[in-house]
Amino acid sequence: MIKFTLITVTYNAEETLERTLRSVAEQTYPYIEHILIDGASKDNTLKIAQNYLHLAKVVSEPDRGLYDAMNKGLRLATGDYVCFLNAGDKLHATDTLEKIVDKIQVNPSTEYPGVLYGHTDIVDNDGRYIGPRRLTPPEQLTWRSFKQGMLVCHQAFYARRDLCPEYNTTFRFSADFDWCIHVMKQTDNLLHLPFSVADYLQEGMTTRNHRASLIERFRLMCRHYGTLTTVGQHLWFIIRAIIK
Repeated sequence: MIKFTLITVTYNAEETLERTLRSVAEQTYPYIEHILIDGASKDNTLKIAQNYLHLAKVVSEPDRGLYDAMNKGLRLATGDYVCFLNAGDKLHATDTLEKIVDKIQVNPSTEYPGVLYGHTDIVDNDGRYIGPRRLTPPEQLTWRSFKQGMLVCHQAFYARRDLCPEYNTTFRFSADFDWCIHVMKQTDNLLHLPFSVADYLQEGMTTRNHRASLIERFRLMCRHYGTLTTVGQHLWFIIRAIIK
């Protein structure tokens, strides 16, 4: 059976963590490894986590930032697929993972798809629905697709564990963008999930540091796609915004 490793990274997340843990605990699909990597929180984060017996591993210690913590989770993961579900984010429905597995089995192959990717809904701090994510995953996705931006939310991107590199911690805001591209470069077998798989908390580290994040992502895109291609793509972004 397919096993999922879900990794949740926290720091002082008492206000948002519970709905994340509950969404995993209530899944109808049983083969789940949920790992909590905490950065030595000073609030009630760990007390809340103690109430959820489904957690396979809980680590609480200082780290060197978000992506360092995510790497700790990767090193502990044993599932076939890895996905990151941060505090405040949640699986879209109680049968989300069951639906994903059904979709894989409908499309049998010699090996599991390298990447499973689905749609994302945006929620506010109280978990209330705001709307669908602005960028929509295409039916056909490759690493080149991210020239148009991060078309798949990180929380809706399930990577086969044997394809997962560690995150490049020299990037402060966009190591997830870089990581997804590196994963996709290793496989031509990417399976589109035509339904919402994650509810994403609108406010995150990237949105709080929007300008610095955009600059870093531009540099990343130049690295992967070339400077001329990246500049041309951003000019198109500007023209499209003016037209709209």
